[in-house]
Formats: sequence, structure tokens, C-alpha cells
Amino acid sequence: MTGPRHFLTLMDLSHQEIREVIQRGVELKTLRRQGTDTRTLEGKVLAMIFTKASTRTRVSFEAGITQLGGNALFLSGQDTQLDRGEPIEDTARVIASMVDIVMIRTFAHDDVERFAAHSSVPVINGLTDDFHPCQILADLQTFFEVRGDISGHKVCWLGDGNNVCHSWMNAARRLDFELVVACPEGYDPDSQLLDACAAQVSINRDPVSAVADAHLLITDVWASMGQESEQARRATQLAPYQLNRELLDRAASGALYMHCLPAHRGEEISTELMDASESVIWQEAENRLHAQKALMEFLLAS
Repeated sequence: MTGPRHFLTLMDLSHQEIREVIQRGVELKTLRRQGTDTRTLEGKVLAMIFTKASTRTRVSFEAGITQLGGNALFLSGQDTQLDRGEPIEDTARVIASMVDIVMIRTFAHDDVERFAAHSSVPVINGLTDDFHPCQILADLQTFFEVRGDISGHKVCWLGDGNNVCHSWMNAARRLDFELVVACPEGYDPDSQLLDACAAQVSINRDPVSAVADAHLLITDVWASMGQESEQARRATQLAPYQLNRELLDRAASGALYMHCLPAHRGEEISTELMDASESVIWQEAENRLHAQKALMEFLLAS
């Protein structure tokens, strides 16, 4: 008997499976708006383990499993024995014996990998310091809804080569599109991952040339959780990479732009673009709900 399917990075799904999950997310969104019953996971229990604070991740997973007919258990770091030194492996074995699926949002990616290695049920990475694959599923769903398949398009990441950027790099590798990472020296994404994605991903220090002909521009906060003390220095060094109207006008005609939120308005993205009528940022945020419902269905059916 094979073990459960996990979703720790986008590389855990094939390009066809990613497209299937996205299409199901679109379908579930339509059904939700029509008021159609979608209780496909009735009786299923999702354990949500958080050692990093969250708004969108908690609400989208908890609402998502509820809409599918299941139930969610919220466990902060203080709510488990992990804070008192219980090995991750032991916690994984016990929790997995009592629930149907687990989502973890934490710091070290190795912690999620260790948990998954000892879990008898699917484990979803809700965010680690290295990757944020659920966010990219929602981002991809948004692009597919508005522009169609992303394959063959050009995407430009602006700012710090962080965990969200890493997951976009995996997306480029899986779905075969060009990704240009515009960042200053010292903010490059992981070098090993960059080597693995070299056929689709490149670095460009000049944000103006980086966005040329791009169909999608993406950014994120300049100081992630745990980097607050670096905020001032980062703000100075990353200021030229702000996603604003000037850069958007240099991209391809009709280019989309995204931000995974929460945003520091006036820093990594201008307030004008946040509030612009053509923004898909709020559509992108809602799609966390629908993409993750499709993901949970997929993993529990595998």
C-alpha cells in the first residue's frame, strides 16, 4: 500500500495535476456562488497547526473544509506538546491517527518534511520560510481565470527572493513559463533552486528592463515574519523595485499584477495599484479558499 500524497511544494504535483486542481478550484468557486451543495468531504477532519500567525491561511482552510462538509481543528504552537519538546515525529503519528488531513504553517521547512514523513494522512504546507505553494495555487487560478493558461507567458517577480518567490520558481518549472526575478544583490532566491530552475528562471538587477513584455508582475512584503528588525535597511535597498504604475506601464499591454497580502501600502506596492479598478489582488485572495478546497479534495482522493 502506498503512503498518502502530501503537498509540501508545487513539485509534489505534476503539471497536469496542478492544472486539474486549478480547474476544480474554478468549478468550486462557481458552485459556491450558485449556492450549490459541495459537501464532498463530509465527516472529514482537518487539523491546522500554526506556529506562524495568519489571516488568509486560517480563514481559507477553516472555511474551505467547512464548505466541503468537514470540520477543522485549530492548534497553535501553545496548544500542542511541540512547545514542550515533544518530537515532531511523535506528534505527527498521534495527530495523523485521529484526523484525515493536516495543514501546517510554520518556520522551518524541515519541520513540515519531518511531520509528513511520519504522517499516515496527507500533509499540506500552509507556509514555511522556504516555500508557500498554496499561495501560488491561488495566484495561478487567478491568472487562468483572467488570461487562460500561463504556459508560454512571461512573469516578473519584484523584490526579495523569498518563500513565495521560491514557489513561483517551481511553478515556472512545472508549467513552463518564463520567470524573471528582479532584485538587488543580496536578495537572490536560493542558489540551488535557481540552478534547478535555470531553464525558466533568471535574475535581473534592473526592474525597468525586467518587467518589459511581462504579462504578470508580482511582489510581496520586503521584510517577512522574523525579519522585522531589518525593515528599514530592506526598505532602502528594495525601494527601486516597488510595484507601481510606472513599472506596470512598462510591462506588456494589459499585464496583471498580484500581491499575496498582507501589503505594506506605499512600500513594495503603491496604494494606487492596490485600489485600482483593474486590480485582481482581491480575486487572488479569495482564490486561496477555492484552490485549497480543490487541493484537499485531490489529496484525500489520491
